[in-house]
Amino acid sequence: MIIKKIGLTALAASLVSVSAYAGEMSVKGAASIGMYNNENTSVGKSITMGNQLTFTGSGELDNGLNVALSFVLDHAGNVASGFDSHSITVSSDALGSIVVAGDGTGNAQSALDTTAAGDIYDNAFTNSGVTYVPMKGSDAADSKSINYTFPTMMDDLALTASYSGTAASTNSTTAFGATYTGVEGLSVSYGVGENGSTTTTTSGDVTTMKASYAIGSFTAAASQTESDKDTTGTDEEMSSFKLSYTVTDDLSITYGEETHDTAGSAVDEEFDAISISYTTGGMTVTAGEYNAAGLGNTAGNTDARWKLGVAFAF
Repeated sequence: MIIKKIGLTALAASLVSVSAYAGEMSVKGAASIGMYNNENTSVGKSITMGNQLTFTGSGELDNGLNVALSFVLDHAGNVASGFDSHSITVSSDALGSIVVAGDGTGNAQSALDTTAAGDIYDNAFTNSGVTYVPMKGSDAADSKSINYTFPTMMDDLALTASYSGTAASTNSTTAFGATYTGVEGLSVSYGVGENGSTTTTTSGDVTTMKASYAIGSFTAAASQTESDKDTTGTDEEMSSFKLSYTVTDDLSITYGEETHDTAGSAVDEEFDAISISYTTGGMTVTAGEYNAAGLGNTAGNTDARWKLGVAFAF
């Protein structure tokens, strides 16, 4: 117990001393333009625009700790202030990495739960006007999230843990994650977290398993995330796969599918997408076609959309 107290005191002192140092910040920008249509609305084609600036700065303290600050200005992230994701990272080879985040970091499980196909619904149908309730994930309360990456214990194995404090209608939660990349071309991940809802029918555990394997120009990936409720809540499962082919260093084609299975529902919600991406310099051009079926767990409730996009990094 004495050793633990000494360690925590030393770490706290190091963290406090950070405020005594000043450093320089660098800025990177990103912008995007998009167009999409929706077969279930009468508004025709829509045009979107994205823009953000990311400020970062880092330095090494006299005690050997590395400290980094990051925050994002993004009009879409917070219309009122434009202030979006922000975090402070304290790290060293012996300590590992501690990220204290005000927003945007997620937790050790949610960092892994992007589907193998890339969250088709979130990327294509969030403005479709068709009823869809996404699967309830684990919680990372904004402004109260701490993510810890353990120091290297074994080559090619990354271990993470996180703690998120309380928020409105949310209890504090913990999460854990592990990723192994020890076989060439293979990546395997496992994460588990808590949904800290104070409502018993929505609280529970969320588990993610995913893997990808690249050989030559082909990459195959699969994922499965399960939300197991504590009491009388409805359990859910999101399964997904993706196949990608790299035509050249600049051009790639991807096909993916997702299935959202809700316990007790006779109809699953299913999504599929095919997309092509071309990168040249700091510009990436994308085109994709997206389809959905069984929306709202209702047979015959479908939707379709195509999207064109251009993204710039500078």
